[in-house]
Amino acid sequence: MLRAGSAVACVACRNLLPSRMGVRFRLPLQKLHPFSRAIHHRYSSNSNPQRPPHCTSARHYTSLSRLPMRPPKSRSGGHGYQQQRSFWVARLAARLLKLRYILLGSAVGGGYTAKKTYDEWKDMLPDFSEYTWIVPDFVWEMAENIDLDKLAAALPEMEEIAKLLPDMEKIGENFTFLKSLLSSGVGSEVIGASGLHLLLDTSGDPTLKATEIHSATAAVPESGDKQFKKQGLLAELILIQQQIQQHEEEVRRAAGANAPPPPSQPRPTQAPNPSPSRKTSDKEKVDQLQEELLRTQLKYQRMLERLEKENKELRKVVLQKDDKGIHQRKVKKSLIDLYSEVLDILSDYDSNYNTQDHLPRVVVVGDQSAGKTSVLEMIAQARIFPRGSGEMMTRSPVKVTLSEGPHHVAMFKDSSREFDLGKEDDLAALRREIELRMRKSVKEGQTVSPETISLSVKGPGIQRMVLVDLPGVISTVTAGMALDTKETIFSISKAYMQNPNAIILCIQDGSVDAERSIVTDLVSQMDPQGKRTIFVLTKVDLAEKNLASPSRIQQIIEGKLFPMKALGYFAVVTGKGSSSESIDSIKDYEEDFFQSSRLLREGMLKAHQVTTKNLSLAVSDCFWKMVRESVEQQADAFKASRFNLETEWKNNYPRLRELDRNELYEKAKNEILDEVISLSQVTPKHWQSILQKKLWERVSTHVIENIYLPAAQTMDSGTFNTTVDIKLKQWTDKQLPHKALEVAWETLQEEFARFMAEYKGKDQDDIFDKLKEAVKEESIKRHKWNERAMDSLRVIQHNALEDRSITDKPQWDAAIQFMEETLHSRLKDTESVISDMVGPDWKQRWMNWTNRTSEQHVRNETKNELERLLKLHEDHTAYLANDEVTTVRKNLEARGVDVDPVLIKDTWHQLYRRHFLQKALFHCNLCRRGFYYYQRHFVDSELECNDVVLFWRIQRMLGITANTLRQQLTNTEVRRLEKNVKEVLEDFGEDTEKKVQLITGRRVQLAEDLKKVREIQEKLEAFIEALHKEK
Repeated sequence: MLRAGSAVACVACRNLLPSRMGVRFRLPLQKLHPFSRAIHHRYSSNSNPQRPPHCTSARHYTSLSRLPMRPPKSRSGGHGYQQQRSFWVARLAARLLKLRYILLGSAVGGGYTAKKTYDEWKDMLPDFSEYTWIVPDFVWEMAENIDLDKLAAALPEMEEIAKLLPDMEKIGENFTFLKSLLSSGVGSEVIGASGLHLLLDTSGDPTLKATEIHSATAAVPESGDKQFKKQGLLAELILIQQQIQQHEEEVRRAAGANAPPPPSQPRPTQAPNPSPSRKTSDKEKVDQLQEELLRTQLKYQRMLERLEKENKELRKVVLQKDDKGIHQRKVKKSLIDLYSEVLDILSDYDSNYNTQDHLPRVVVVGDQSAGKTSVLEMIAQARIFPRGSGEMMTRSPVKVTLSEGPHHVAMFKDSSREFDLGKEDDLAALRREIELRMRKSVKEGQTVSPETISLSVKGPGIQRMVLVDLPGVISTVTAGMALDTKETIFSISKAYMQNPNAIILCIQDGSVDAERSIVTDLVSQMDPQGKRTIFVLTKVDLAEKNLASPSRIQQIIEGKLFPMKALGYFAVVTGKGSSSESIDSIKDYEEDFFQSSRLLREGMLKAHQVTTKNLSLAVSDCFWKMVRESVEQQADAFKASRFNLETEWKNNYPRLRELDRNELYEKAKNEILDEVISLSQVTPKHWQSILQKKLWERVSTHVIENIYLPAAQTMDSGTFNTTVDIKLKQWTDKQLPHKALEVAWETLQEEFARFMAEYKGKDQDDIFDKLKEAVKEESIKRHKWNERAMDSLRVIQHNALEDRSITDKPQWDAAIQFMEETLHSRLKDTESVISDMVGPDWKQRWMNWTNRTSEQHVRNETKNELERLLKLHEDHTAYLANDEVTTVRKNLEARGVDVDPVLIKDTWHQLYRRHFLQKALFHCNLCRRGFYYYQRHFVDSELECNDVVLFWRIQRMLGITANTLRQQLTNTEVRRLEKNVKEVLEDFGEDTEKKVQLITGRRVQLAEDLKKVREIQEKLEAFIEALHKEK
C-alpha cells in the first residue's frame, strides 16, 4: 500500500477519494476538481502544515453554514501516486451524494424560517374571538347540526334534473309551426285564437287583403313551401271568397239590367238580354264556388281545432312538468283570478257616495228553459249545473270564473275542495253542492234569491272570462212559486244588466216562436243601442227541422226580426236534450249538424257565427276589450270614494283606529275572556263570605217561621228538640240543597256581571255593550249546574245539622251573636210592618203633617186592644181562640170601631211575633253565661238554651255548605262558565248576522266601507299592473 506524505490534502479533499481504493496516494492540488480546490484553499492550514485541523463534527449547520469536516485518519500505504482514471463513475456518484446534504440543509433551514415568519405574522393579527357576537347564533347551530357531506350526497345528479325538464326541442318545433302559421301577411287577417272571426267577415277591402296575402306567399321560394303551406291555404280561402263576391255582383248587375224601367221615364235602348243558359251557368258557378268555400272553411276549421288540441296538450304537459319541479314555487295568481277576487268583494259591498260596481262581467240572461245553462256548460266544457225537465233549476245568480289550467277542476270561493271534472262522481257531487247552496240561499217563502254563488272552473284551453248565470225569465207564476217570483227575477236581471260595462249574453230558444220571447224586450230596454249585447240562438237543429221557412233563422241572425240590436249574432246547438250527454258528444253532434246543414251551405249563416267554440272566442275577446277600456276608470272612482271615506273618519273619529266589525269583535272577545278569567282570581274567603251571607238571606225566613217559632211553642226541651230535628230533616231532604245551588248560581252570575261592570269603567268602548250583554245571557242560559252536586250536598248538610256538640266557649258565643243578630233583624222588620199597618204616630203626624187613613185607624185601635190582651197573658200561644177574637171585636164595637175578624187575626200575628222576638232576645242575653250548664246538659238548672244550640247548628250548616259550594265554583263551575263563554263567542263569530246585529253604528259601517274600498282599490291596481304586463 502506498502511504501518503505528511503534506496531505485537507479533509474535504481527502474525502473526495473513494473509500474502496486499494492504493492510497497523494493527489496533486492541480489535479483536484475546481470545487474541491476552492474548499481546499479555504480550509487548509498555510502556517503550520503539520498542525491537525479542528474537529467540527459537533457543529450545527444550515443551508448557509459551512460543510462539515471529519478529522483526518492515519493512512498507511506505499510511496508514490498513480492516477486511477478507471474509477471516474464512482467519484461522480460520491460527489452527487454529497449534494443531498446541501439540499436537506436548505429544506430544514427554509422550513424553520417560514415557520418563524408565520408565527410573527400570526401574532400581529387582532383577536377576533371578541367579535363572534356579530354572527347570529343560528349560523353556529347550523354549522354544528347540518352535515354538509350528507346534504351534498342527497342532492340529485344533473342527469336526474335533466329528465324532469320539458323537452325543449319539441316545444320549439310546435312554437315554430305556430309562428309560421300566424306570421306576417296572415296575422293581419287572423284575430283571436281561431282566426275565423274576421277572416270570414266581408267588411273591409277584400281585394287589398288578397293582394297582400298573395304577394306574401309569392315571395316565398319553393324551398319554403312546406313551412308556409298554411299561409297558402288562408290565401286560397280569401281568393275564393273574392271570386264568390265578384260572381254575386255580376249576377246582381245582370238581374238589374233585366228589370223593366220606371214608367215615368223614357224607355232607354235595351241591351241584349243574356240567354237563359248564361244565367244557369252563372248560378251553377256561384253554387259550385260556394260549396268549395264551405269545404275549405270546414277543412280550415278542423285544422285549427287540431292545432288547438295539440297546443292544449302541450301546455298541459309543460304545466305538469313545472308542478313537479324540485323546488315548488309559489303559484302566482292568474289575471282572471285577480279580477274575479275583485268581483267577489264587490258582490258583498253596499257602496255609498254613488260609487257603484261598473266592472265588466258577462251576464247570461234568457227565458226559462232557453238553454242558457247549457251554453255556459259548453263554454266551461263540463256539465256542472243541476238540470230539470221544465223545472226552474237556477234559483240564484251563479258567478263562474273561467281560466286556463293544467287540470280540469272546479272549486267554490269559500271552500278548498277541488272537484275533478273528468270524473263523473265529482261532477255529480258538484251539481248536488250547487243545488244545495241555491236552496240554502233562498229564504223561507221565496222562490229565487239575489245571493251570488261564486264558482271557479279551470282547465286546458278554456277561454278566460267571468260569467254570471241568472235565473230564467218567466211569464207566469205557477203553483208552488212565491207570488213575487216574476218581479224578483226581473229585478235581479236588471240589477246585473244596468251595469254599463256588463256584456249581455242574450239566449233565445230557436225552437219556439220568436213572438213568445220575453228576454229580448228586457235586453232592448237595458241596451237599446246593442253596444254590449251578444245574441245567441240555441236549438238551431230543432229550429231547422220545425220551421217551414229557414230564412226566418237568417232574419234572426241578421238582427232583422227582433226589436233589439247586438254586437254579434251566433247560432249554436247544445245537444239533443238528454242530460246524460257528454260535452265531447255534444261538440261532435254540433259539428256534424252544421257540416250538413243547408243554413250554412246556402249562405244563410256564416261559418264564424256557428258553434259554441266561436261563441266563446268572441265573448272572451269582447269581455277583455271591455275590461281594458273600463277598469282604470273604475279604479279612479274607488280612489275618490276612499278619499271621501278617509276624510269623514278623520273628522269624526280622529283618535280612534279604523277597526272593522270583525276586528272590533275580536277586541271585544278578548275583553270578555279577560273578564271571565278574573273570576278565577276571586279569593276563597270572598266566595265563602258572600255565599254564606246570600244563603242565610234565602233560608232565614223559613228557619224562623217554619222551624224556630213552631218549636218554641212547645212546653219542654225534649219536645223542642224533637220538633226541630223533624223539621230540619224534612227541610234538608226537600228544599235546602236546591236553594243552596240556586244561591251559588246566582252568586256566580252576580260576580261575573260585577267584573264586567268594573272592566267597563277602564276606558271601555260603549260599542261592545250589546255584545257583552248578549254573551252573558247566552252563557248563563247554556250553563247547567252539575246534577250530582245536589246529592252530595244533601248528605253534607244532613250530617252538619245532626251535630249538636258545641266544643268550646267561642263557638257558643258565636252562636249567641248569630242568634241575637237574626232576632234583632226580624224584630226590626216586624216593627216596620206594624208601623205601616197603623200609620204614623203623633210625632210623625205633627212633624210631617200627615194623617192616618180609616183603615190605619181601625188597625191602630185593634193593635191597642190586642196589646192589652198580651199584657194580661204574656205566655199566650201564637194563635187567638175564637172567643178571644169575638171579645176583641165586641170591645172595639163598643168604642165605635167596626172591625173584621180576619183583620184582628192579621194584626195579632204581627203583634205576637214582636212579643215573641222580644222575649227571645231577653232569653238570648240570659244564655250568654249558659255554656257551663250546656256542658252539664242543663242538669239542676232552670236555664235551658236549646234555641242557642239550634242557631249553632244552622250557623255550622251554613259554613259547611258555603265551603262546599265555594269548592264547586272554583274547581268546576267557573271553568265550565268560561268554556260556555268561549263557545258562545265562537258561535257568534261564525254568525255574520249576529255580529251585524250586536256591533252596529256609523263608526262600524264607516270602517267596514273603508276596509272594502281599500281592498278593492289595491286589488284593482294589482290587476291593472298585471294587465299592462300581459300587453
